[in-house]
Amino acid sequence: QVQLAESGGGLVQAGGSLRLSCAASGLTFSRRTMGWFRQAPGKERDFVAAISWTGGNTNYADSVKGRFTISRDNAKNTVSLQMTNLKPEDTAVYYCAARPPLAGGDMQTDARYPFWGQGTQVTVSS
Repeated sequence: QVQLAESGGGLVQAGGSLRLSCAASGLTFSRRTMGWFRQAPGKERDFVAAISWTGGNTNYADSVKGRFTISRDNAKNTVSLQMTNLKPEDTAVYYCAARPPLAGGDMQTDARYPFWGQGTQVTVSS
């Protein structure tokens, strides 16, 4: 079965950095757009970043542009999110998600991602 396992979350001070990783199994990873989303307490789940199956196309939420970088390693079936200059408003549970094989188009809508990980908590203190 499909499994997406996030890791790397934790507590960090504002201005600090964290690197999240997502290990995928049970799917054709190299043919799927992968995304990162986040959900803060009491708020809806928001798009953070996405990367196409080749890695040639990336997409970021305006709130994280210039601070977060998404990358993937198709040989290792992993997708990562390097987060720098973290702010308290980045505090949330971060989720890794996978699109269907070779699905293009909109990368930001969570309904287009049928597979999700369990999430990892990121807490940024001020």
